[in-house]
Amino acid sequence: MSTSDTVRSILVSKVYVEVPINEMDDDAGLRDDFGVDSLGFVELRAQLEDTFGIEIEDDDFNADNFSTIANIVGYVDRVKNGDAVGAPSTAQNT
Repeated sequence: MSTSDTVRSILVSKVYVEVPINEMDDDAGLRDDFGVDSLGFVELRAQLEDTFGIEIEDDDFNADNFSTIANIVGYVDRVKNGDAVGAPSTAQNT
């Protein structure tokens, strides 16, 4: 499953967005077009962290990264690739 498909699934199954998955536009606003409220964003953050095994830093949890599905996918992919603050640590314990 692609990152985009996973985000869409989380929005429907965990955040309870009522827009059908196949009608979700990656560039539509989560708040304005999908009706995600502040509690929904908190749940979305938790679900993204659990699902992708990442930590979303407070400074990164903003409209630039979380206003659309496309923004979220870009952010998650950057974190998974180690290009963002919340990237999983690759350091080994010695």
